[in-house]
Amino acid sequence: MTTGAQTPRSPARPPRSKLRTYLPLGLAAWLVLEIWLLTVVAGASSGFVVFLVLVAGVVLGSVVIKAAGRRAFRNLQETVRQQQSGPVPGARPTGNSEGNGLMMLGGLLLIIPGLISDALGLLMLLPPVQKAVSRYAERTVERKLREAGPGTLGDAFRQARMHQPDGKVVQGEVIRDEPGDASQDPRPPLTH
Repeated sequence: MTTGAQTPRSPARPPRSKLRTYLPLGLAAWLVLEIWLLTVVAGASSGFVVFLVLVAGVVLGSVVIKAAGRRAFRNLQETVRQQQSGPVPGARPTGNSEGNGLMMLGGLLLIIPGLISDALGLLMLLPPVQKAVSRYAERTVERKLREAGPGTLGDAFRQARMHQPDGKVVQGEVIRDEPGDASQDPRPPLTH
């Protein structure tokens, strides 16, 4: 039954991003290509060889992820130890934790069944490739943060970072005392 009142219309949907449009298509094409490549290799050799290659990828990927996790934990322990003993002027952390995430990504790609993902996983284990991917990702994130408009998550990240003249990043919070705040009760101490 209608009452004659118009139904409210929902606001227009924002346009879909290119990533949301093409990602499912790309994943489906990658899956078909992986299966086709596995059948070609199985036809050229045998199914047992393909099985061994897939098992070797899972084992190697697990070893790589475990090693990267141990290295990251060692770096974390060393950083905590240095923080507890007090900062040494001019000293830099001894561990190199840049490649841990990319090393874990390479291990994950090795674990995923397929020859293309195995090849990409092996490439991610090479230090020059890790450096190139790391630089590309850093530039992309910085560019996206610069392009972020006011009121977005990127704007919040940009506002939360303050750079000292020596290039160090200092996390902080700005507290403003307004003229009308003096009449309020003093704030209690921040203790438990």
